[in-house]
Amino acid sequence: MASDEIRAVVVTANGGPEVLDVQTRPTPEPGPRQLVVEVEASGVNFIDVYQRQGVYAVPTPFVLGGECAGRVIALGAEVTEFALDDVVATASADGTHATAVAVDVDKVVPVPATVAAETAAAAMLQGMTAHYLVNSTYPVREGHKVLVHAAAGGVGQLLVQVAKAKGAQVIGTVGSAEKEHVARAAGADVVIRYDQVDDLAESIRHASDGGVDVAYDGVGKATFDASLAALRPRGMLVLFGAASGQVAPFDVQRLNRGGSLFLTRPTLAHYLATRDELLWRAGDVLGAIADGSLHIAIGGRYPLERAGEAYTALESRRTTGKLLLIP
Repeated sequence: MASDEIRAVVVTANGGPEVLDVQTRPTPEPGPRQLVVEVEASGVNFIDVYQRQGVYAVPTPFVLGGECAGRVIALGAEVTEFALDDVVATASADGTHATAVAVDVDKVVPVPATVAAETAAAAMLQGMTAHYLVNSTYPVREGHKVLVHAAAGGVGQLLVQVAKAKGAQVIGTVGSAEKEHVARAAGADVVIRYDQVDDLAESIRHASDGGVDVAYDGVGKATFDASLAALRPRGMLVLFGAASGQVAPFDVQRLNRGGSLFLTRPTLAHYLATRDELLWRAGDVLGAIADGSLHIAIGGRYPLERAGEAYTALESRRTTGKLLLIP
């Protein structure tokens, strides 16, 4: 990396992966409460897809990516929490698909010495997502029956592991034999193949002996109706993503007819409302990785120049585990 410039993946206009272009930009200078991270790995996530498409409005052109880990190479004048060469991670930056990025110090966490920076980059967004979903949005307890859609995906595998650690019965859904194996290896008690059942909701209700307490649905349009129909009375549908497309408006009386159901559409940012909350969630996730109780599966590594391929793979739902860009 040249001292006066970086390479970065730029969204030139809203659209598909073809709008991504690797460009050179000036090396960022830290503000008073910022630090500059030399990026070792940057996470590929659906929030990036929504920003690139314009679903989440960000003025173009902009550098894509919000999650990374790497070494601190510059400090703002008012930063005392970190030192040069510290290894840090974040899930709340702007422009991490680059060789270096400036990040607000309050959005950065230290990476334990026993956790590789690449693993930390893979764990931040999806790991903290699984953490808030299972601990805060719907606090899972022993004996709960939990549905995890896309159980072989990056978040799915983590949700399975975290819910099982709480003592829940976990029912996962997947779309292939390979993904069925991945979901079972993560700890799912029952795995249902989308492509092998005529009535997904009925299959889930049968497997859970009448319905699940909570459905964690990051797929969206393709699974939403089945998720609602698979809930037991007073169950909760946690719609945390839309990998298959956005869910259309619907009649809220369906919640009444289904048994006084709950529906929420959470996002990670609202569960990182304070510095203490960020340190709690990131600390739990990185600590679990360090002690071996949580496994992070990396499904693919791509150079910046192949960012379009990485997003095509993510959006096709062909992947298992986390995809990373390696600058």
